[in-house]
Amino acid sequence: MRRKIVTTALALALSASGLALTPTAATAAPAAPAAAPSRALAAPAFNASGIYTIFQSRGGNVQVNVTQDGGGRLFGSAVYGSTAGTIETGSVDGFTIFFIIGWFNGTRGRYDGSLGGDRRLSGISVDLNHPTSQATWFTSRTF
Repeated sequence: MRRKIVTTALALALSASGLALTPTAATAAPAAPAAAPSRALAAPAFNASGIYTIFQSRGGNVQVNVTQDGGGRLFGSAVYGSTAGTIETGSVDGFTIFFIIGWFNGTRGRYDGSLGGDRRLSGISVDLNHPTSQATWFTSRTF
């Protein structure tokens, strides 16, 4: 009984101040704890599909042939000098991109980057077999 009186008094006070309190909200049970947020990919802000060159700061350029699906996942192939490889995994998430190239000689490279205001991609690459071996990279192509 006391709870109804307090709730009614609060509703009248809020109503007098111009705010409304619905009876459902005033008497509702406490909400259940929210589930842990899931990490959903942001809608891709660009499409990374195509054939283009990745220019690396440590010398040598990578020619990639990339396909991007509607969910932002990347697939494709790459050539570095006389070594070929495939994109093992990768995605576009909002304005960021990442992909891992598995080279046929056994090495693996991870490329992380983002789309700049000039609509070009740039970032950092890491040799996953030798993580201290890193380079910066960019594309001259716009997206």
